Amino acid sequence: MALGLGFQAEHSLAAGLAKTFVTLEHPMTTANIALQIFTDMEAVEAQWRTLEQHADCTVFQLFDWQMEWYRHIGSKEKLIPVIVLGLDDTGVAVFILPLAIERHGLIRRLVWLGSELCDYNSPILAINFSDHVKPGQFGRLWKDIIRTIQDYPQLRFDAVEFYNMPSVVGSQPNPFLDLPVLLANCGGHVATLPEANWDRFYASKFSNSTLHTHRRKAKNLAKQGGGAIRFVDVQEQAEIECTITKLIEQKRSSYARMGVHDVFARPGFREFYLAIVANPRLCEVIHVTRLDVAGIPVATGLGLRFNSSYSLVMSSYEDEFAKYSPGRQHIQEMMQYAIGQKMQKFDFTIGDEPYKLAWSDINLPLFFHFDSRTLRGRIVTAARMAIHYVDTWYNQTTLLKPPLRQVLRKTRRSLRRMFI
Repeated sequence: MALGLGFQAEHSLAAGLAKTFVTLEHPMTTANIALQIFTDMEAVEAQWRTLEQHADCTVFQLFDWQMEWYRHIGSKEKLIPVIVLGLDDTGVAVFILPLAIERHGLIRRLVWLGSELCDYNSPILAINFSDHVKPGQFGRLWKDIIRTIQDYPQLRFDAVEFYNMPSVVGSQPNPFLDLPVLLANCGGHVATLPEANWDRFYASKFSNSTLHTHRRKAKNLAKQGGGAIRFVDVQEQAEIECTITKLIEQKRSSYARMGVHDVFARPGFREFYLAIVANPRLCEVIHVTRLDVAGIPVATGLGLRFNSSYSLVMSSYEDEFAKYSPGRQHIQEMMQYAIGQKMQKFDFTIGDEPYKLAWSDINLPLFFHFDSRTLRGRIVTAARMAIHYVDTWYNQTTLLKPPLRQVLRKTRRSLRRMFI
């Protein structure tokens, strides 16, 4: 089957390097879908924006979220976007796969674009996707996609590593679950919101004694500011940026307190969050809030509003007020806001923290897909799967004696240093 290649050179001032962007066109696949592969995100921007308006996808696959991630993080890490556009026989987009090639040592991996800051990784599917790609047919289409990507030497890779894929995308089954997958060790958690009556909803989630404790802590927090707690729906751009800066500061403080890796120490992470709140195309999606006591932002949060769902992306609080649970009180205010906005779901996103489990009535299982294309890739894929099984055993086994748990912990750390 003939393969047409078109090339366009463009100089990147930000990187100070010449980049070659390529568009590959594959006439037709087994599913009667024409494929185009883009390494220049701007070249596919128009089709992407058009499709996402009426497609099934998650908020993390919106063009502007992905583009800001690439500008501030992906480009600095020399990652190559691999945007797969599938077209029907009339030239209308049926799906977009936002993928990328990343290098780790000598290994080149095919991954989801921006996956480290996307709680859910998924394709963007036209609402009539299943009319073109029947159930069980995606596996064959995926082989065509892999072949088309690998037809260009710059895009060849050793392994495929797809993380945190939901079982459904909007109203449709995720076609990537037609591939061999592994169940992730933690998933997403969602609370179904009532149409009204916050008090009844709140009372249904906790025991009377717990509700009493919540009220007592709220009163004590209010006393710190002379009796006033104020939920702030931040609207002014300067105040939004100031609040996000405070949120990042609070998160970094919490990372230091817990002794965990500070993601904001990595180049571009802080700039990414400041960029998405400043992007005018995301103003209807981004929601920045805080909880003030006597003018002090004791808790801050970043939420995303999309398709009748409110997603909590990041939140934190001031350490000195921790005993009054300002973070929990702030989340309650965000949930009340979501109900007032007629949102149907409140998505706590990925992570199995107890407070998420307390609120949620929907658990979203997430899945991995690993594959290899070369000998080096097979070695890395085997190691990745070993890490996954060790993690699963470690997380699910609570009766191991301390020495054995320590051995498992060291094994996990060693494997991750070598292969992640």
